[in-house]
Parts: sequence; C-alpha cells; structure tokens
Amino acid sequence: MSNIVKWLLGISLCVFTKQSFAQNMFVPKSGFPLTKSVIYVDDSETELVKTSASLLQKDIEAVTGKKLEIVSEFKAIKTNAIIIGTFENSTFLKTIIAKKLLKPNSIAQQWEGSLVQTIQDPQKGIANALILAGNDRRGVAYAVFELSKQMGISPWNWWADVPVVRKKELYFKAQFIQTDAPKVKYRGIFLNDEAPALSGWAKEKFGGFNHHFYEKVFELLLRLKANYIWTAMWGNAFYADDSLNIKTADKYGIVIGTSHHEPLMRAHDEWRRFGSGPWNYEANAEKLRTFWKDGMKRAWNEKIVSIGMRGDGDEPMSRETATALLEKIVADQRTIIADATGKPAEETPQLWAIYKEVQEYYDKGMRVPDDVTLLFCDDNWGNLRKLPKLTDAPRKGGYGIYYHFDYVGGPRNYKWLNTNAIPRIWEQMHLAWEYQAKNIWIVNVGDLKPMEYPISFFLDYAWNPEKIEENDLSKYAKNWATQQFGQENAQEIVELLRLYTKYNARRKPELLDDKTYSLETGEWAEVNKEYQHLLSRAEVVKSKLPQSYQDAYFQLVLHPIKACANLYEMYFQVALNKRAFSEKSIKANQYADKVKELFAKDSLITNEYHQLNQGKWNHLMSQTHIGYTYWQQPEKQKMPEVKYLNPSEALPEKPLENNVKTNKGIAIEADRFTKLINSKEINWKILPDHGRTGSAITTFPVTAKSQNVSATSPHVEYEIETTEAGEATIKAYFSPTLNFHATPEGLQYAISIDDETPQIVSLNKEDKTSDKGIWNQWAAENINIKTTKHTIAKAGKHTLKYWMISSGVVLQKITLDFGNTPKTYLGN
Repeated sequence: MSNIVKWLLGISLCVFTKQSFAQNMFVPKSGFPLTKSVIYVDDSETELVKTSASLLQKDIEAVTGKKLEIVSEFKAIKTNAIIIGTFENSTFLKTIIAKKLLKPNSIAQQWEGSLVQTIQDPQKGIANALILAGNDRRGVAYAVFELSKQMGISPWNWWADVPVVRKKELYFKAQFIQTDAPKVKYRGIFLNDEAPALSGWAKEKFGGFNHHFYEKVFELLLRLKANYIWTAMWGNAFYADDSLNIKTADKYGIVIGTSHHEPLMRAHDEWRRFGSGPWNYEANAEKLRTFWKDGMKRAWNEKIVSIGMRGDGDEPMSRETATALLEKIVADQRTIIADATGKPAEETPQLWAIYKEVQEYYDKGMRVPDDVTLLFCDDNWGNLRKLPKLTDAPRKGGYGIYYHFDYVGGPRNYKWLNTNAIPRIWEQMHLAWEYQAKNIWIVNVGDLKPMEYPISFFLDYAWNPEKIEENDLSKYAKNWATQQFGQENAQEIVELLRLYTKYNARRKPELLDDKTYSLETGEWAEVNKEYQHLLSRAEVVKSKLPQSYQDAYFQLVLHPIKACANLYEMYFQVALNKRAFSEKSIKANQYADKVKELFAKDSLITNEYHQLNQGKWNHLMSQTHIGYTYWQQPEKQKMPEVKYLNPSEALPEKPLENNVKTNKGIAIEADRFTKLINSKEINWKILPDHGRTGSAITTFPVTAKSQNVSATSPHVEYEIETTEAGEATIKAYFSPTLNFHATPEGLQYAISIDDETPQIVSLNKEDKTSDKGIWNQWAAENINIKTTKHTIAKAGKHTLKYWMISSGVVLQKITLDFGNTPKTYLGN
C-alpha cells in the first residue's frame, strides 16, 4: 500500500467535529507506543516550540517513567518519532508536505491553528510519525499540551497539585488526524487585587513577581490554551521589576498587556517610581509623553497596547474632562506607538477599555481609530454593561470583553473564594459572542487561586464558544472533575462544585451577615442546613479518594465548602444569639460561645490550606472576609458582635409552638412552566442550574429583535391555584442583566394573569451607570426583582403568563401573594 493511500485511509477513518480535539488520541494497546519514540524538533524553530518539546518530554516521563530523547536530525530517528514544529520552520514537515503526506491547507492562515496527525512510513527508516504541528508557535504548543492533557497531565498539575496517573505505556492511534484553532483571538487573565495573598506567596516562594513566578503562570496559560495576560500591577511593574520577565514572556509566547488604566505598556506603579509631576495631561503632557515613549521602546515583545487615560490609581478622570482632550491623548499616544515601533500605529495591536466612566465618554460620542479593539466591560460583578449592536459597522480591531471573577470596590470587595457560577458566566459570555465581541476575552482572576474551575471554563469557552451550549455545562463539569480526580467520584464532585458555587453566588461571603436570610420564616435554618449537608457530602468523597488526590481535592473542592459552611453556621448562630438575647433567653450565651468557636475555626481552616504540601500554598487564603463595615476590606478579621445575658436576667424558656402555619404564598421556579409558546424565529430554552435556587429560562437567539405582545408572540404559561381573591402582588426574579444597549426603556418583559391586559415592565431602565443607586442592590443580591399588582376575581385555578419582549432577559422565579407573605431573601 502506498503512503498516499495510507494517508487517505487515515483521513477517511477520522470524524471531523467542531469540538476542539474531541477525539480520543489514545487506545488501550493497538497503535504505536510513544515511549518507543524520539521527539524531533528542528534547530530553526522558535524558543516556544523547543520549550513545548521539553515540557512534553517531562510530561511523558511523569506518566510512564521513561524519558524520551529530543533530536534535531533525521538520522537520529530510529523507528518512531514525535515531530513537533511549525510548517514554516520544520525541515521534516516541509519534506513530508513535499511528498503530499501532509496537507496544511486545512489550517492555513488560521491564527494559532494546530494539526495532530499520525503518518506511517513517512520516509525510510521511520515506521510511525506523530505530527504535532502548528500554523505558528502557539499553535504547536496547543497541540503539544492537548496531547499532554489526554495522557493524563492536568493543566492544574503544578498549580493545584493534581496528581499524574502513571501508565506503563501510551499507545497512540495509528491512523488519526485532527485540526483545531481558537474562535476568540486573545484569551487571557488579569492578576489583580493581589495583596496580601498572591503577593505574599510570590515573595515567599519566588522572591516576588519575577521571571521564576511568571514562568509558572505562562506554562499554565499555555496548558489552558490561553495566550494573553495583564500582569500583577499593585506595587508591581512587569517590565521594570525583572529584566528577564519580558524574555520569559517571549519564551512562552504569551502576549503581554497592561490593565485598562495603564497606557502604553507602563505599570501604574512606575509613575510613582519614575514619573514627575501630576498624572494630568493638561498640566503635564510632555512628561507623560516621555514616560509613555520609554514604555513603548522597552516593550519589544508581542503585546496589546492599552490606550486612553484614567485618573491616577484606577480612579475616574476629573468631572471636567472633555471628550476632545481624551481624543487628543489617544492621537498623541498613537504617534508615540508609531515612532517607537517604526511602523504605522495600526500595525501594533491596541485596545481601548470602555470601563466605568469611560463608557460615558463612548456613549457621548468619543471614538478611537478603527484598528483599535473596543474592550467592553462588565459591571465588575459579572454582568455585561455594554455590547456592540449587530447593526454597528464592522471594526478592523473588533470588540472584546473584560470580565471579573474578583473585584475591589462597591458594593463590597469579593476576593476570598470562588463565587462564580458557571451557568451565569456561560450566559453572559454567550451574549458577548453572539453580539460579535470576540477579539479579546480577558478575566480578572484576582490571586489566580482559588479560581481554578471558572478560569478553566472561561478559557475553554473562549477557545470555541460554539462547542459548549447551555445543556452542555453538566457534561463540561463532569469532564473537568474527571480530569482532576478520575472517573469514579467525578459525578458527585460535579454536584459539589455545582452547589457550592450556586450557594456562594447568592451572596458573596464578604457581604454575608446575620441579617442576610430570614430567621423568622426558617429560611436561615434551611440555607445553613443545605451548606452543612453539602459539607457532609464533601467529606464522604474525601474519604473515598486516594491519598494522592487529597491536596488537590482540598484546594479545588473541600476548602471552599468547608470554609463557607463554617461561615454560614457562624452567622446563623449570630442571628440566633441576637434573637435569644432580645427574648432574654439564656440560650443567647450558648449561641455566643458557638460564634466564638466558629470564628476561631475560620482561621484554622485557612491554616489547613496554608499547610498543604509542606506549605506550598502559604498566604494564598489570606484575604480578610469577616468584619467588613463598608466596601473596603478590614485590615484584620473581626468577629461579629454577640451579646451575653446575665443569668439573673433570663426569663423562663417558652415552650415550643407546634403546627405554626405560615402563609408562604406561591413560588414557582421559572422552568416549572405548564406551556411554552414559541414563534418561528424565537424559542424558549431552560438554562439548567442558572440562578439562586433552581434553573432559569430565556429566549434564543439572544440577538432576536424586540417583540410586540400578542396572543401568538413568545410567552410562557404557569397554571396556579390561589386560596384567596383580591389584589395580588407578583414578584418576578431576574438575573441582574444590564441595559447593554442603553435603550431608553431598557430590557422589557410583560406579565398577566388570565385574560387581563399584559403589563409591560422595564427590567433596568432606572440604572444609568451600573455603579451606584439601585444597581448596588442588584449586584449585592445577585437578583433583580420586579413587582406588579394584579386583581384576582376569585380563588381557584388561574393562568399566569410571562411574555418575552426583549432578548437577553433571564427569568429565575415568580412569586405571588396577597400581602401576608413574610419576606425572605430567596423568595421561597
């Protein structure tokens, strides 16, 4: 059989899918053994390609115990070879392309395109060749690390102590071909708000944010198929702190950026170190231009340059700042970029972050050149503030998104634990994708740990948003859990991840207090019981896992559950203490003692994390989270106030009342509908597990035009039964989606009971800035509750109808009552 026929047969046996590297590369025993191979990489390849080859060598050794030789000459290949290289530089790849055994056309011109293919007898003396090729240097790296991942090396192997499953041999499929390329061009993270946790850890382990630290970060990014980073910036300066940082970035092929308020590759702290005079362009333009010019000349590496200007220290510019001044600043910065690089400004990637008050300038008409990426932002709480319209003219620089998993600011800092539910991340980033914001996706991850799970999802989704739909999130979680902990306990770990992020997203731990939930209705007892039960389940899984998984399990699953279960119990006991004290019950003292015990336990749980793996992660859980009095964190934790009762003042205990009836009204989870009415263009879908208590519903496509309400327009019906008649209040609970196109009426819906005229309601027109006013409540409570009044003529069965008007509206729950239902946080 000729080589050409074998190659065509290999093609015919492959199934192409749009899912990235969907095929399993390995088989139990057939195929060819990787450990009987050498790794070939051409001498002319870039440093990243050679680095990827070295890391693959280490990965194969970690799995099999066998260290493969790395060679750069054909004659050194004996039987099997793993060929790593770019089409441009690899002599071997050029040779087999000339023989028509390899056709790179499938990924030609694709940014970071990868090809994985096996070829039998590619040339004399070589029985099998596994090709790990790329259209560019990162394309090669992504092919290599996909192979590593499928061998059993988790991207979180070093960063979360996920163990390697040892295997005697790895058999690669004899006939295999697959191509891949990312959908979002730049995909990355922002290390921010990094003191005292990440900064303390980096200083202790590496001596600071130097090239030793960044080497670990950059390798992680490549293994997660990211390519972009905004480096740590509070008191740090990537380029100035270590001259090897820039070289390390180039070695790993990572695109460097500075944050939204750090123009022209200068870190914020550098103005304190090297600047002179005020950070004010009207008063100090010449010195600022010199400062920026030096930053551009220094940054010879691959980068995206932030342009524009905010006030010093991530603060707004003065109220008097004029759009004309900002446009002049941008024009001057572009001149500096062109002068420093020696080429037209449009040939250097740039972004303009439409962040906070900068969005007001944009809305008032400020514009930047067409080649600059407009980086739209969320509200720092995971809700997108602005998106391009489908009718907007295409931009050469396109659009991007700056998102948050961590934030310092109002209504309160949240930096301690992961509070980011995957279904909401998916829903908001799906909006971004559908509205064509796809050039840059970057997310603020704070200290990096403990955001491992949402970071993985964010970057996997950015790689190909078309492969993960709303019903795929459970499968994604299962695959992720299996990758970290094996298949046996993966499904239960999925439930633990799902529930702890759902509970934490209800209200950030830093915002939690004794008043969050209703004690009188039993809500506090119920949510606390839920968390304690979750902890019990997590402990059961812990007991089943081998010792090698214990450190990773504590970091990725058990610690956030254990820490928050303790926090919930503490605040529940505070609520009980205050009630008991007000009733002059001697139990107040028992509850107060319990609060002290739980407050102390919080620090013990933190210490348990810091002592893992001989103190490897010391400092990383150091963010304060108890004792907040306003948006900024306390310097030290402070126990909630409790009160002790003098026994002489105690009243006799009241007997417990049995059969106390509470009118709870009617509460309906959004996905518990009776009937869906779709149209030809618009369909209702359930967003599984989206929301504070159940699942949510919304309409697809999310870009559909607004609808007029009619009997046949898209709506949902709920059959209900009331025991009363009269004026009823309906509360509709929505995800806090913002008015992302700034329409006068905001996003809208309509609601009605039986045959009454539907009431049209705006979800968010009252919010103009998404950083003050009613927005504070929406963000803090992670819900937007809209109220309507209705008249019900008689008790009995009725039909509640919820109508779609605007796309992008996500309904979580509906409640109905006649004015006598006690208030609860979750609306139960």
